[in-house]
Amino acid sequence: MFSRTSITRSTGSCSENIKRLKDALGAAEAVVIGAGAGLSTAAGFTYSGERFKKYFSDFINKYGFADMYSGGFYPFETPEEHWAYWSRYIFINRYTDAPKPIYDELFSLVKDKDYFVITTNVDHCFQKAGFDKTRLFYTQGDYGLFQCSVPCRSETFDNEEIIRTMIAEQKYMRVPSELLPVCPYCGSPLTMNLRADDKFVEDGGWIEAAKRYENFLQTRSGKRILFLELGVGYNTPVIIKYPFWRMTAQNTLAKYACVNYGEAVCPREIAQRSICIDAPVERVLEKLDSNSCSVKDMDF
Repeated sequence: MFSRTSITRSTGSCSENIKRLKDALGAAEAVVIGAGAGLSTAAGFTYSGERFKKYFSDFINKYGFADMYSGGFYPFETPEEHWAYWSRYIFINRYTDAPKPIYDELFSLVKDKDYFVITTNVDHCFQKAGFDKTRLFYTQGDYGLFQCSVPCRSETFDNEEIIRTMIAEQKYMRVPSELLPVCPYCGSPLTMNLRADDKFVEDGGWIEAAKRYENFLQTRSGKRILFLELGVGYNTPVIIKYPFWRMTAQNTLAKYACVNYGEAVCPREIAQRSICIDAPVERVLEKLDSNSCSVKDMDF
């Protein structure tokens, strides 16, 4: 329904657009937040550089990995080494707090609003910041869950206890064999509940969250909705970006806001009701969360 022509940003300066976004937040009867990897990156959950070196120097020295993500696909010779790597990966990206309070700042902006969150992130940062878990839809899984690798059934398993034990007991880049996670039903190896192929388990919690999201959208139809997209790129645009564009076009009272450094665009069909801010997400949220800043203060 959209043309191929997109605008790179709304007219006006960055500070003016932040002011427009602040006004839109205030006027909105409901806010739908769509969050991508860029939001967690802004919060300090980086997968390369010093943070990667801090936790994976032994794996870097042995294999020459450039970042956590590529290391996660390496075909380790033993499951003991695989889980030594992945237990660290999960621990620092799921069971530790984000270095920067980006999610806390976002929560302070919407906590008194009628909101819902859809996210492709799997690091649980929204709940740790105080967001109501019944208003969250994690579409791509959760670092905190295992599933059967077959899978033999649509069930997931909390992994915090075993992950913490793996961290405590691993030596020489291996976990003890008795800690290898297996399915309690069929005995197959457990794996991460992350959407990578057609074996991804959509368990009862996932299905209920999807229903709550659809119900939220249906019951707020026709209201002044702000579709607030934060750090969403083009890896999986059909989950957040394209639906936000479509729903904005269908509801003449709705507004669309995109905050993304280098990729803040929208179709020209909804340009008049869009706010595209090409700036670091953390800087924008910091300014939005400040009650004392003036438009002049918001110039970068």
